[in-house]
Amino acid sequence: MPKPRTRSYGWKRLCGLPSKTTSGTGVMSMLFYADGEKKDEMSKIEETLRKIAADMSKASSPTSSSTESGQPKPFNGLAGDPDCPICGGAGYYRLELPIDHPDFGKVHVCSCRQSSVNQQVRQRLFSLSNLEELSHLTFDNFSPRGKVGLAPLQADSLEQAYNQSRHFSQTLKGWLLLQGGYGCGKTHLAAAIANFAVSLGVPTLFITVPDLLDTLRFAYSDKEDTFEHRFDEIRNAGLLVMDDFGTQNATPWAQEKLFQILNYRYINHLPLVVTTNLSLEEIEGRIQSRLEDPEMVTHAHILAPDYRRPVDDSGHSELSSLGLHRDQTFGRFEDRRGEGMGADHLRTLDLALKSAIEYSRSPEGWLVFVGCDSCGKTHLAAAIANARAELGHLPLFIFVPDLLDHLRATFNPNS
Repeated sequence: MPKPRTRSYGWKRLCGLPSKTTSGTGVMSMLFYADGEKKDEMSKIEETLRKIAADMSKASSPTSSSTESGQPKPFNGLAGDPDCPICGGAGYYRLELPIDHPDFGKVHVCSCRQSSVNQQVRQRLFSLSNLEELSHLTFDNFSPRGKVGLAPLQADSLEQAYNQSRHFSQTLKGWLLLQGGYGCGKTHLAAAIANFAVSLGVPTLFITVPDLLDTLRFAYSDKEDTFEHRFDEIRNAGLLVMDDFGTQNATPWAQEKLFQILNYRYINHLPLVVTTNLSLEEIEGRIQSRLEDPEMVTHAHILAPDYRRPVDDSGHSELSSLGLHRDQTFGRFEDRRGEGMGADHLRTLDLALKSAIEYSRSPEGWLVFVGCDSCGKTHLAAAIANARAELGHLPLFIFVPDLLDHLRATFNPNS
């Protein structure tokens, strides 16, 4: 049976009564009111909408006069300089840009508030760093040639790293990679750079890589901060110093975050200092490729041994035992005349001492000491080594059993 034709209302205004709740199911119709009903309420809504539209037109219309002049438009809510002609006291502003512009809607810190914001950033980064405890590490108290006894090659490498670090601190351009063993001076130089940058007002973050990763992990549960904010804060630091790179737990997540930070700073040419005791071949491939860029990275390889150990050798600190015999010098060698020794024994002992002293001044050929246990052979050998060390020519002082053990260990495939 065909449906009845719906009556046309023509030009008449549709009206009705408020709906009532019924037990039937079906489509609910929108409520309409007769002409003039709730006129006051509609007028208020229309007035509010007109105000919002006017504000939006003034603030973001691409055809406004502010677009042509390129002047930023402020928004209220944050304190700046009340007399600032740019933000009008807001402290922030946004530029009038087309909607398809990548910076459309982006908030900018006004110049009247920039110093305050920079100070907050500096304080925040300083609180994440350990620089307060490392404030004593400066260029002024660093010995460019190391302590007395370093071999020329070691002292030269340390002095070169010092000069490169000092130059980097003055320019803060590119990256500086400080490589070397434990205690060779890497952290001192890195901290000296960071402390100098802080004195210039540069927002600086000095942090060990394990601590950096922990800081990111803790941000997931931080109620006052977000991971995104902290991650962005770290990678955008005015100067980032990553100490002890390679000592972190190399999980996939850690490797990825480190790469993201380094890659971001690489792309944006942000200054970076990295200290590590690893060779480049031991570093993850993507990070290694960035650290090998000669146009971006300055390499400083320090050959000096651990300054916390006694002066011992020329790069063989794990083999040499000279540090255990630093007190055995020519001045402390006893002639043993009060022990009732025969004249022949005393004469040979005196000859051995004179030969050792002469040899230490100009070591040419071989010098062999032969004698019974505790006759002074080791003391004289150590005295020669210590004398050469004082002149900056460190020898390798090693016991034969230790030398043989070391040579045997080289047969191990994992050596």
